[in-house]
Amino acid sequence: MFSRIVRLRYLAPLLLTFSSLATARDDSLFTSSVTYCSSAETILIQQFDIAYFAKNQSIWFNISAASVDPNVNVTANVMLNVYGMHPVNFTIDLCSLFSGALCPLPMYNFTGSDSIPLPSSLGVSAKIPSIAFQIPDLEAYAQLSLTEVNTGVLKACVQATLSNGWSAHQVAVEWATGALALLALLSAVCYSSTSDTLAPFRLFDLLYLYQWTASTALLDLNYSSVYRAFTANFAWAMGLFSASATSPIQVSINNMRHLTGGNMADATGDSAVALVNRKLSPYNAIASSTFIASSNQYAGISVENLWASSNMTSANYVSDISVASVQELSTAGDVQLVTPLSTNVLQAGVPIYVNTVGIATANSFMTVFLVVLMIAAILLAVLSVGYCVLAATSRYGQRKEGYIADWRYRYPSFARAWLLRICLIVFTPVTILVLFQWTLKDSWLSIFLSVILFLAVVGYILYSIFLVYRLALRLTPSELCAQRDLLTSHGPLYAIYRSERFYATTPLILAIFVKALFIAFSQANGVVQVVAILVVECMVLASLLLLRPHKSRGADVLATYLAITRVLCTGLMIAFLESLNLGAIPRVVIGIVIAVIISVAVIVMFINTLVNMGIMRLVPARYRRRPGATPGGLDAEKGAEIDEKDWRPRNPTPERNIPLDPDVNQPYPDSPSQTLTDHHSLYSEESGSTTLGSLLPRRWSIQQSQPSDHSRSNSQSQYSPSQSNYSPSRSNYMSNASSPRQSVPPSPLRTQSPSHSRQPTIDEHPPFP
Repeated sequence: MFSRIVRLRYLAPLLLTFSSLATARDDSLFTSSVTYCSSAETILIQQFDIAYFAKNQSIWFNISAASVDPNVNVTANVMLNVYGMHPVNFTIDLCSLFSGALCPLPMYNFTGSDSIPLPSSLGVSAKIPSIAFQIPDLEAYAQLSLTEVNTGVLKACVQATLSNGWSAHQVAVEWATGALALLALLSAVCYSSTSDTLAPFRLFDLLYLYQWTASTALLDLNYSSVYRAFTANFAWAMGLFSASATSPIQVSINNMRHLTGGNMADATGDSAVALVNRKLSPYNAIASSTFIASSNQYAGISVENLWASSNMTSANYVSDISVASVQELSTAGDVQLVTPLSTNVLQAGVPIYVNTVGIATANSFMTVFLVVLMIAAILLAVLSVGYCVLAATSRYGQRKEGYIADWRYRYPSFARAWLLRICLIVFTPVTILVLFQWTLKDSWLSIFLSVILFLAVVGYILYSIFLVYRLALRLTPSELCAQRDLLTSHGPLYAIYRSERFYATTPLILAIFVKALFIAFSQANGVVQVVAILVVECMVLASLLLLRPHKSRGADVLATYLAITRVLCTGLMIAFLESLNLGAIPRVVIGIVIAVIISVAVIVMFINTLVNMGIMRLVPARYRRRPGATPGGLDAEKGAEIDEKDWRPRNPTPERNIPLDPDVNQPYPDSPSQTLTDHHSLYSEESGSTTLGSLLPRRWSIQQSQPSDHSRSNSQSQYSPSQSNYSPSRSNYMSNASSPRQSVPPSPLRTQSPSHSRQPTIDEHPPFP
């Protein structure tokens, strides 16, 4: 034991390594994106980095800029705004810095970096709350304005969003949710051989939870930054995998769009936050007057024209500089101009969300289109390999009949079932982004491909629904489970439900389509979107409460819980309406609450996935078996495992009789009189012999009764322990039941439901000869 403790000393260097990282992180705010808030006139900025350290109340900056006007002396005004509260505003005299090297501004590429302690009289630390250094996805921005000292004319204006290093968008969360989806997929594949198992249906429930979470950020609402970042963790479930502006897929999509009539902007290499509408977070409803208008003297003049129109003589230079170097400076950086009249501003909804993950607005559908093609190719390849294996096994194997032959017969239906599952899974992102693509009117090829994909996915789902409804209406709903081919191929639509509730999937599919209509075609009206979607979610919840369609109460509880989660979160999103003008901090709190509610739902689905995989088999049988437990196979909704042969549905369908399994052990009597009653009941007139130990028909359930004296005397005289193998003890009776016995023709009463029979007493049984 001492040697094990000594081994811990090898962990000391590792702990020391991480201790430096822990102690080096101070409370600070730094710039995360930079944009011009007025036209670049006399100052061209290539780099603008600023950081505030709360420990010593100092500001560090690193600025790379060039001046194109001679003899310009300016002062710098810095405004800091955190969560829309009272801004911090102070002015710095640049002539007092660097021994006056900045007066006048040098006409060359200047790179300066310094740390300036702020006087305590400003009270900066008191105006910035301490939570601003800890809360993820901080909503703060800084604005730098350079004003000429003599004339007061604005020479430059730059805005930069601030961050504290914490964010709800984490790569680890994306990988964790993806791993959970992969785990659910493997479970669905393993258990999909039986049409009514829960695992394939829970795969759809999990992915739909992911997709719904991502779709909640596609509305025209003023989301808090923390919630928008949280939903970005689930963008991959919509087919919107994080990408860069220079990724091969995005570059190819850009080229295709531009060659087919597309003229919308490509994705920017910088953070999408820089292009967000200034009325939204993290800028928090900056008034239009905050954007400083450009001077009429330089209106409409480009950077090259500014340099050409300048009176550049040798007397104006602090140091040598060439025209090419300034022009290179103006085009090297990606600092963009963002004003209320700019065309590159990202509006709320789909534009902000897709650009957050590095995908241009016009590229969103084509990205999903390529992902769907990849999924279809993988499905086709896997199914082809599976069919080849079955064909080779049935042809060259020793056993051509039985399990392999049955699988080969069912394989086409199995393949169609997985095609239907894939269509249901991609239905949400395809409908939303296809309809949104039709509103852009960008590339004719993108629109053409969107129509083809929409018809393919929606058409196959409608065709499957048509087949199910036609059979249910022509015959009876119970025939849906009797038709084996239909149950295998189209079971993903109804196999999880009771036969009389075969249509329970239709409300959900219709709700997804209606929500996609409002998301795509009501981008300019967030009130209509959130109210309509809330009504749709309430209707879905009401249908679950009224129909209770599932075969087990646990499945109904899980579906209702997920529906309540959607209704509750959608209702909370009313606080994000711009017309309410709710403060930034309340919106952040509400966004965190919604994120927590969704996270709990994901954890519930994770536990459910483990249960459906059979994790409860690791629990000892005496703890996981309980009387009265249902449903078949795995009690996935209640956390217990139950044999399928012991399962009976919560609400059995009268038309469908469940045959009795002869291998199921029936309850054995505890008294000799009860055994005698069993012996009388097992007499068969056709065979002319008794069948002691044979299985009782379900109709003949036995009630305890006191035998008469005559019966007791006959029992003692004919069945004494010395003359028979019978023993009144339970163990001997069980041994007789398991011993070889003479078979009895099955009684027709076996298929009758126990609820339609009454319990006979011993006097009602046939007399023993």
